[in-house]
Amino acid sequence: MGSKYTKRCTEEFRRDAIALVDSSGRTVAAVAREFGISSESPRGWYPRAKADRGEGEAARRARQAADDALAHEITLPHLASRKTYGVPSAHAEHAPTGPAGEP
Repeated sequence: MGSKYTKRCTEEFRRDAIALVDSSGRTVAAVAREFGISSESPRGWYPRAKADRGEGEAARRARQAADDALAHEITLPHLASRKTYGVPSAHAEHAPTGPAGEP
């Protein structure tokens, strides 16, 4: 016998909840509250749906490529300075610029 809190959701229900998270910009927890379900259920559905669409892995690869490029960009001056180019210099040189980057 299942828990009184167990609620089986149809595939259509899952798709609707995921689509609402994608289109509305709301959090998974907010959409779950609106649908009257535990926030833990859609937390599992959402990453699986993104992986099924190929978004999760592609985004991970893009982030990894950007991280690798930045690491390479920082490593060259570090080695050229006989390893004295450190965190303060790297941070100042690679900090965001403009209004968003201002303290």
